[in-house]
Amino acid sequence: MDYYGKKMSRLIEQLSALPGIGGKSAQRLAFHIIHMPKEQVEQLTDAIKDARENICYCKECYTLTDQELCPICANPQRDHRTIMVVESTRDLAAYEKTGKYDGVYHVLHGAISPMLGIGPADIRLKELMQRLQGDVNEVIIATNSSLEGETTAMYISKLIKPTGIKVSRIASGVPVGGDLEYIDEMTLLRALEGRVEL
Repeated sequence: MDYYGKKMSRLIEQLSALPGIGGKSAQRLAFHIIHMPKEQVEQLTDAIKDARENICYCKECYTLTDQELCPICANPQRDHRTIMVVESTRDLAAYEKTGKYDGVYHVLHGAISPMLGIGPADIRLKELMQRLQGDVNEVIIATNSSLEGETTAMYISKLIKPTGIKVSRIASGVPVGGDLEYIDEMTLLRALEGRVEL
């Protein structure tokens, strides 16, 4: 049933098509947008259009950027001989927030998932292997600890090992503040295997 008229309903419908936005959230956002000053709405729509038209993939690591090279790849202070492989640009951002990693990244834009029909050719593995032709000391595999992430990590490891480049996997295990009784066996096993000396 149409409560608001076609234009408002269309706005709510478009907002609810965004990931993570349900009907109620879309409705709240729509009302917020309608009550915003017109200049702010124009700035928002301009920012969306500008982003869509000008954001592309970094030609080296394949993260999202508005330049040929992203700021990380373009930074000569970064260690370009250490590459961290992540599934998405959001994962890259999460590691950058730690402020403790000074290497560069390679964004796969997905993970191998036979159930979803995503194979090695569907993610940026070929581009990663091309990067390894250069001067690279270590590849850190930082895919998620899901079945797809583990499958991808194993596949990448098997591809890289013959090249002689060091391959490592991020540790995973018990989260800070987590109760052991609620943590699954696989996570506990990984935590045990990844233990470090104190």
